[in-house]
Amino acid sequence: MARQASKVGAASRLRRPAVMFAIPLCVWLIPTSGHAETIADALVKAYQTNPQLNAERARQRATDENVPQALAGYRPQIIASLSGGMQAVRNLLPDNSIQTATQKPWTIGVTVTQTLFNGFKTANSVRVAELQVKSGREALRNVGQGVLLDAVTAYTNVLANQSLVDAQRANVASLRETLNVAQRRLNAGDVTPTDTAQAEARLNRGLADQNAAEVALAVSQATYTQVIGQAPGRLSPAEPVVRLVPRSRDEATTLAFRANPAVLAAGFDADMAEKTINVAESSLYPTVTVQGGASRSRQTDTTLGTNATDQAYVLGQITAPIYDGGTAASQTRQAKELASQSRLVLEQVRNQARTAAVAAWVSYEGARTAVGAAESEVRAATVALDGVRKEAQGGQRTTVDVLNAQQDLVAAKARLIGAQRDRVIASYTLLGAVGSLDVKTLGLHTPDYLPEVHYHQVRDAWHGLRTPSGK
Repeated sequence: MARQASKVGAASRLRRPAVMFAIPLCVWLIPTSGHAETIADALVKAYQTNPQLNAERARQRATDENVPQALAGYRPQIIASLSGGMQAVRNLLPDNSIQTATQKPWTIGVTVTQTLFNGFKTANSVRVAELQVKSGREALRNVGQGVLLDAVTAYTNVLANQSLVDAQRANVASLRETLNVAQRRLNAGDVTPTDTAQAEARLNRGLADQNAAEVALAVSQATYTQVIGQAPGRLSPAEPVVRLVPRSRDEATTLAFRANPAVLAAGFDADMAEKTINVAESSLYPTVTVQGGASRSRQTDTTLGTNATDQAYVLGQITAPIYDGGTAASQTRQAKELASQSRLVLEQVRNQARTAAVAAWVSYEGARTAVGAAESEVRAATVALDGVRKEAQGGQRTTVDVLNAQQDLVAAKARLIGAQRDRVIASYTLLGAVGSLDVKTLGLHTPDYLPEVHYHQVRDAWHGLRTPSGK
């Protein structure tokens, strides 16, 4: 009777850790009470403060300046000049006498030059600059999508690793209790030293797994700080954006062709390369300019016939290239080859976008299936562990059977946590593949950065050194 009571008490102690195992699983699935940071909050912070994204915005603002630089070809060029100095003169006269004088001449003038025709170089240069701006905007949008996806990945990794650490800590606590029970049963003569050694080995493995989980959590927290801009606090569970993703693989590929920023940027690059051919060909055409100017000069040598000159003039000039050594012809051929390359790159990017969309769709569907399978596995592993514990109570199972069932449950929960994380990331990845991973689509509560605002601020600026931001 005493031995049976001892077995019952030991079995009840073996069952207690099962309750501890049920706690970490809920960390990912059920929101915590009180204020906690949501994934939307993290995305807003990354969108506003991420250095990579802000650097790309600055690059785009610099690209905007290509348009006013090209438009400058339509505008007159005005140059003012002022010269003055001292000049010593020594003249030998016919009677062999020497005359010396010190002059202080000065001249002031202004010249205005206007290009009337340059082989359509200015017009084509403006079109090239505008296409550069459009391509740059898509590149900026692509970087923005990447930053938001990095933020989602960092957020879910921290969340998943926190759950894994909690699960491993609960596992260690359960293994330690199992070891204590095995030692007490060994002292009572119910088990052999082998059972105690097995429990001790599993405890040490659990400690190693807990350490690995804590290291992974620390790394993910550092990555979170890098991407989001501050260390993670208490995080709310993240959900996949199911309502925003395409409904089928065909829809995903169609949207990727139509809205993926990499595809659109490559298309603008191809158009830009075509216009660059026209810019190169403009060197083969004549150039027509008109120039006007006015100047005033003064001399202090009284022996000269005049000591002051005022001038005003208007000149027209036509220059036509005859032969430049083959430079313009070579540049034109080069531009044509670069245009051919850009068209091939566009096709390559389209294929990559198609592949990325299909891969994202398949990964999303696979992650959804994996979550369902992992949830079923956890439920079954929980039932199995309870059953093994009860059978161990009746002497039908050994300590190692309990340890194996316990390890199976921990592994199942780890797979469930990973599958939940992968499903969230896969949904955002799919959204990015079709070009919809942005502030507006996600409904984030932050002002959207509009690159066209700066473009219109500087496009027609004729002068001024300060940027629209006041720098």
